[in-house]
Amino acid sequence: MSKCDKQIQQICDYVDGELDGALCAELEAHLKECRNCRLMVDSLKQTVVLCREGKPEPLPKELEAKLSDALRRRWEKKFGGKKT
Repeated sequence: MSKCDKQIQQICDYVDGELDGALCAELEAHLKECRNCRLMVDSLKQTVVLCREGKPEPLPKELEAKLSDALRRRWEKKFGGKKT
């Protein structure tokens, strides 16, 4: 387990504002010292902003079909059987 594993598991809750106050303070102390985790938080925050502000773009039909097929195969492999 790397020294950042615990913090990495908490980052989504932190960005969503759902992390307990004590854990939030602990993570923020870690972020002051760890450039990699700070970059991860900054990237995740920017991704959230872009997703909220972005416009949906339709996929080309061929790409949509390939993506649907890949997701179906993965679902069947993981859960066995057809997706309902």
